Amino acid sequence: MRGRLLNKINAAIIISIMLIPGCDCREPQWEATPYNLEIPAFFPPMDIPADNPLTVEGVNLGRHLFWEKALSLDYTMSCGSCHAPDANFSDPNQYSEGVSGMLGDRNASAIINMGWSPSFAWDGRSLTLEDHIRDPVEHPLEMNVAWEVVEDRLQNENLSMDYPQMFWDAFGEDVITEDLAVKAIAQFIRTMISSDSKFDKYRRGEAQLTSQEYMGYQLFLKEGGDPEVNPGGEFGADCFHCHGEAGLQFSDYLFHNNGLDASFENDPGRFNVTAWPLDSGLFKTPTLRNVALSGPYMHDGRFNTLEEVVEHYNSGGVPSSTIDTFMKYTTGGLQLAPAQKEALIAFLNTLTDETYINNPDFQDPF
Repeated sequence: MRGRLLNKINAAIIISIMLIPGCDCREPQWEATPYNLEIPAFFPPMDIPADNPLTVEGVNLGRHLFWEKALSLDYTMSCGSCHAPDANFSDPNQYSEGVSGMLGDRNASAIINMGWSPSFAWDGRSLTLEDHIRDPVEHPLEMNVAWEVVEDRLQNENLSMDYPQMFWDAFGEDVITEDLAVKAIAQFIRTMISSDSKFDKYRRGEAQLTSQEYMGYQLFLKEGGDPEVNPGGEFGADCFHCHGEAGLQFSDYLFHNNGLDASFENDPGRFNVTAWPLDSGLFKTPTLRNVALSGPYMHDGRFNTLEEVVEHYNSGGVPSSTIDTFMKYTTGGLQLAPAQKEALIAFLNTLTDETYINNPDFQDPF
């Protein structure tokens, strides 16, 4: 009897409070803070998915997850383990070593200005950044752990961060899921923008190129070949077709066979995705931003230096059944003089952005 009376009294008190004029006694509503993403001068707009808008809380969560080693089987690796800041957020080793000690078979791509890329990985197998982020966690040669295990760790284990609270702050969700985790990491990666190289400053009228750098820039923009032998030739380096400066991305984000091999048994590239024979030996064009820091080079890291890369194109590469039409100097090569090759490399070094690799917002927060 007394218990029922107390319940009635408590109910009456609650109703009385709710009836107080101006009192909003509902539970607090979740609301994340919109992230102000600044698009650099001369860059195109970034296509951000409608279902994953950038928020301050989401980017912060994504940064912590990017560096969180609980996303690997034995707590020894994070995304940042294969994407080191001083290597342009790529791997300075030819192949990355996973938690099992096994090596992958491709060089880890640099993470830089990925918010403008329409596909991901050397063969373009992922069409969204979110989907691309899913793969390394469960890949047996990389982090090698089921997403269900990662979800449980983030939800229930006593890790260094209060992830349930961070996920609530970012998404207003109590339950941690794979989808929310990859969305947060994608938000973080979309903020990783490089736009402060010497060349950027030159384009903004804030710096001047040296005579050697400017010579390299002009070679970069010119068609290769002797015009008396190859119509349209300009004795240039022929770089701009695939690495054009439109939108200041220095990549067309397309797939090309750039004359690395005569056959493709070891790695057929884009063919693995499309099963189209004409895609055999094609790989995605990497950006040249911070290229001086991104070695080793090519999908398999076969070249250690920019000098080797330039000499590959200067020589004309290796003929094959799917050689790109832009590799039109396969026989005889570009025949650049030593001074021209040095000038081209000097220009490529103007694309180095120290501000980007040292940005504290991208570093390991732990």
